[in-house]
Amino acid sequence: MRGGLLIFMMKQFEILDIFGDAGIRAFGKDLPELFVNAGIGMFSLITELGSVTEARHMTVTVQSETLEGLFIAWLNELVFHFDAYGFVGKSICVTELTGTRVSATVSGDEFDPRRHERRLLIKAATYHRLLLQEKDGHWEAEVIFDI
Repeated sequence: MRGGLLIFMMKQFEILDIFGDAGIRAFGKDLPELFVNAGIGMFSLITELGSVTEARHMTVTVQSETLEGLFIAWLNELVFHFDAYGFVGKSICVTELTGTRVSATVSGDEFDPRRHERRLLIKAATYHRLLLQEKDGHWEAEVIFDI
């Protein structure tokens, strides 16, 4: 495009249609963006994020021996915070990501059924049909959640 700026915006995630379970396909230009988009995609299965404020902030850190294990541990830690504290995230900032450790600040709100639509109750992220790959200069992941 001459004399202008062409901006390509990759979609963050898409919902997978899976009988009896729920899943997402997340995208990212790099691994930190992939982890962010997977977390936001998972939270969007729980509630409509437009009604969630960023009133609370928490730091989440998880470790695992493999990248796939780290990805699943990351999502399951977010599930834990929802189950234990009712915390639903709206935005995520990854502050550290190695092949075995991720730390992030998650901003969001306590789930309130008077203000937030209840969608799915996610039990856990699973390894079933897990896909985590670099493809054509960006990252993609597919993950299925037990509901």
